[in-house]
Amino acid sequence: MDAAEMARLYTDIARKSSALVARYLARGANGVPALSDELGIAQAFFEAWQRLLADPLRIAEMQMKLWQDYMALWQNSMLRMFGQDATPVVQPHKADRRFRHEDWENNFLFDYFKQSYLIAAKHLHQSLGGVAGLDEKTAKKVDFYTRQYIDAVSPTNFLLTNPEALRETLNSGGQNLLKGLNNLLEDMARGEDGQLRVRMTDTSAFRLGENIATTPGKVVFQNEIMQLIQYAPLTGKVHATPLLIIPPWINKFYILDLREGNSFVRWAVEQGHTVFVISWVNPGEALAHKRFDDYLTEGTLAALDVVRGITGEPKANVIGYCLGGTLLAAALAWLAAKNEDRIASATFFVTMIDFARPGELEVFIDEQQVAVLEKKMEERGYLEGSEMATTFNMLRANDLIWSFVVSNYLLGKDPFPFDLLYWNGDSTRMPAAMHGFYLRNMYLKNLLREPGGITLAGVPIDVTQVKTPAYFISTAEDHIAPWQSTYAATRLLGGPIRFVLGGSGHIAGIINPPAANKYGYWTNEDLPRRADDWLAGATQQAGSWWTDWARWVADHAGALVPARQPGTRKYPALEDAPGSYVRQRIG
Repeated sequence: MDAAEMARLYTDIARKSSALVARYLARGANGVPALSDELGIAQAFFEAWQRLLADPLRIAEMQMKLWQDYMALWQNSMLRMFGQDATPVVQPHKADRRFRHEDWENNFLFDYFKQSYLIAAKHLHQSLGGVAGLDEKTAKKVDFYTRQYIDAVSPTNFLLTNPEALRETLNSGGQNLLKGLNNLLEDMARGEDGQLRVRMTDTSAFRLGENIATTPGKVVFQNEIMQLIQYAPLTGKVHATPLLIIPPWINKFYILDLREGNSFVRWAVEQGHTVFVISWVNPGEALAHKRFDDYLTEGTLAALDVVRGITGEPKANVIGYCLGGTLLAAALAWLAAKNEDRIASATFFVTMIDFARPGELEVFIDEQQVAVLEKKMEERGYLEGSEMATTFNMLRANDLIWSFVVSNYLLGKDPFPFDLLYWNGDSTRMPAAMHGFYLRNMYLKNLLREPGGITLAGVPIDVTQVKTPAYFISTAEDHIAPWQSTYAATRLLGGPIRFVLGGSGHIAGIINPPAANKYGYWTNEDLPRRADDWLAGATQQAGSWWTDWARWVADHAGALVPARQPGTRKYPALEDAPGSYVRQRIG
């Protein structure tokens, strides 16, 4: 780094530091907020420690095991220091990428740091994770936040115990730390109320409609909460029955249209489908009153009206992704109650309909936490998208938080351009009324599975009355919608069902084009009551589940007809895809 570049870096640090200090002082003028335990975390740990300390024999047993492991580590470390081989006392999990640098293995001191941390982590997790007498929700909360603490204190996250960061500091003369400080200040400046917003990618590298979300199409309809995009055909003939995609309103739709090579939208168009996609608005305070009912009537049902008006077809094949799938299930039940047969087939991407076991997200959802969240949403009219994004990132903290802390601040690297992480950071808000309804009726009360448990637009709905053919694709490593939970829907819907299990997680397992030839998937023509029994009888298939779905949906897609261009005289093209709603960013 030359003198001019160094001077510029110091100038940036000074400018950002002074700006942050000014913001802090301005907030301080309004008083320091009182400490509280709104999420019930402190209370959960207090109860856990209280029960643990009441069992001195168990404490003594845990201390003995901890001492034995540390004695074995000390002996092995001495052997290694004198050049002898020694079997590690503990090894990181094969999927743990924190200790990939060669010094964690080859340098006896850093190997000692690594194993000492892993031993302490194991015993702490076992101690608090195995406390007897806690109710299930408290036990899950203690377990989750214990793991968050363990991840945070990893030696990889600190300069003096991270060999890669130390080497970089020596090689660069400390310039990595200056660059890292500058990155830290920039991320603090991006956050609100002093919150740190860690950058995961170079956001300047992506432009919607230019190098991501590039599949050609037109916005053919819009209202307050959504734009409807129709994509231009890529084949001379298309299936008569159109395809409508309902993405989750918590994220932007273009996860399904990132690049030409991994775009599900483009691939579906290439298979001869007339593809329509809902692009949800990024709501502000003015839309605080919008309810789940509105997302049904002004979203799904309005889109079905437009699709029918443009294509002339009475039915559509419909895909719902995650929350969009939950909305699709509600729409199917609503239509069934009204005796309206408007959906030829329904496809559910990683969708829960029965919320009895919502996975690790359950730790964030109880009466106390939902009440706190509702209060915050009432004050500003919406849930900030970045808050929900942080929740999801915590489910994979080492990959989605701490790895970037190390790279950005200790190593001083600029974030790498990555389309998936750009999308991950492009979050959306949720209207207060709608999101409160969703959390209470789906997660807390689990009423969607109950006949008449939920009333939408004046109609009591019952998902068991849905007879529409359905295709469920779930993923084996999904932390947001665990596949065992999504499988429960096969016992609810009344029509023919195909359940498929893909590899990987909530996003990568879905965005898995055939050309990549990754992960594979499992199929089973039977639907036993228990998810584990389904897997035991399943057959693993090579390649992408996309091809399996294409064969299935073709049976519901009708004959081939001349390709349709976007829009009609009644529904003229309003603007080019991906539209303007998707461009609304919140930070």
